[in-house]
Amino acid sequence: MRGLFVTGTGTGVGKTVLSAALLAAMRAAGEPVRAYKPVLTGLEEPSGEWPPDHELLAGAAGMSPEEVAPLRFAPAVSPHLAATLAGRPIDPDALIARAREESSRTLIVEGVGGLLVPLANDFTVRDLAVALALPIVIAAAPGLGTINHTLLTIEAARSVGLAVAAVVLTPWPERPSEMERSNRETIERMGMIEVATLGEIAGAGISALADAGAHLSWRDWLSRPSFVPSGP
Repeated sequence: MRGLFVTGTGTGVGKTVLSAALLAAMRAAGEPVRAYKPVLTGLEEPSGEWPPDHELLAGAAGMSPEEVAPLRFAPAVSPHLAATLAGRPIDPDALIARAREESSRTLIVEGVGGLLVPLANDFTVRDLAVALALPIVIAAAPGLGTINHTLLTIEAARSVGLAVAAVVLTPWPERPSEMERSNRETIERMGMIEVATLGEIAGAGISALADAGAHLSWRDWLSRPSFVPSGP
């Protein structure tokens, strides 16, 4: 399977916009792409300036929203709780099988929240990432607190052998502060990882998303190994 698994240091850190920018840029470059958000919650919440996640990803990938996110729930809670409240338990095997149906094309998988968010009672986003064996791209905020959150996410991925291709700080300001510049350098140095940036994007238009994503090293990230060698 060829693709990337986009996760975040938490909720609201820009991983859907990052995923959409990657999809739009890849598609503009002629890469055959598909988007997959295995579980979507919070549909009852107002969407704000951006469309709901599955609609944004669908537009970028040229798919229907229902294809992108087969499991959708109204409450803004963790997936395992949303499924319990709806009386629709989530089957991890079905999530994995659905992703593998797209093996003939480049797949961008967007997780839910962070790596340790439970999708089912004994199955986390990280478990799904291991099963799909895709390089990890971490979306993180550029401001205060991001060093700890990002390094913990890197550690959570690497502790099970997952390879982190890059961290993307977003939205990256046109004039970053001394703290934001230091955060980027510190994560890069301490995490021993490439730290890219994604600036503010003017709306959900495909061309704007593609232009933003074109500046990311996604071709290189796709060629990264999925797992890092284990120690002796």
